[in-house]
Amino acid sequence: MAAMAGRAREAAIAALAARQHGVVARWQLLELGLTARAIAYRLSVGRLHVIHRGVYAVGHERITVRGRWMAAVLACGIGAVLSHRSAGALWGFLDAASPRVDVTSPRRGGRAVPRIRRHRVRRLHMEDTTEMDAIPVSTVARTLFDLAEILDRNGLERAFEAAERSELLDMRQIELTRERNPGRRAHKRLRSLLPSLSPAEPTRSELERLFHRLCRLTSLPLPQVNAVVEGFEVEAFWPAHRLVLELDSFEFHGTRAAFERDRARDAALLVAGYRVVRVTYRQLRDHPERVAEIVRDLLAVAA
Repeated sequence: MAAMAGRAREAAIAALAARQHGVVARWQLLELGLTARAIAYRLSVGRLHVIHRGVYAVGHERITVRGRWMAAVLACGIGAVLSHRSAGALWGFLDAASPRVDVTSPRRGGRAVPRIRRHRVRRLHMEDTTEMDAIPVSTVARTLFDLAEILDRNGLERAFEAAERSELLDMRQIELTRERNPGRRAHKRLRSLLPSLSPAEPTRSELERLFHRLCRLTSLPLPQVNAVVEGFEVEAFWPAHRLVLELDSFEFHGTRAAFERDRARDAALLVAGYRVVRVTYRQLRDHPERVAEIVRDLLAVAA
């Protein structure tokens, strides 16, 4: 019976380590029935390897980046989550180059832990935490909120834009996170940044009117609108120049299916001998002269 219990315990430890990217905490081993003496023995024979005080790699010292993140969270205690730059890396909109791991824990005080950048807060709201690949982590919205306090404006813009490209950005959740966390330095930075990141998108007809106004103001030849070319409806078409222009708005082209469909159409038109250029709402709004210059140059080139 003792042997069977021992095998079951070893299987439970292996399963726990597998779920946690190869690492376990001392308190977890004690909950599984190991004694302090049994843990010490495993350390002495190389079945456990110390990563942080009270956190061990199981079987060998080599752990992945995710294992390093998980170990840091475990080292900071119950309620701790991966946060800031490290959370941004886990979510995929920052790189994972930093040798130190960012962890937020909902309590003041406590000892410093080597190789961990610990952010202590008075309260960490449950709505601001989640799990990603079994690692406790701040939500995307809370991660971006935290990054607003440590990144410069350019870095923060890139993080927001990367989150948007990954279809992770939810502006409503950003606002709710701000409401839950008053008095933080992030608010000032976000107040100045968010309007430029999330402008109200125009309707398709409004976008077309904006482009046609640009054509009139800059004396560009007016195109055919909503023309059918090779079986595809396009938004602007200059037949004599075999030039197609598409106006991209996130509202109408922001899904993965729309992205793939648009690129397949562009490829078909290129194969048929047409030139295709895409202009975004932000380009049209912020750099109209540059848009006009590009279109004029394309029209000047013989098809």
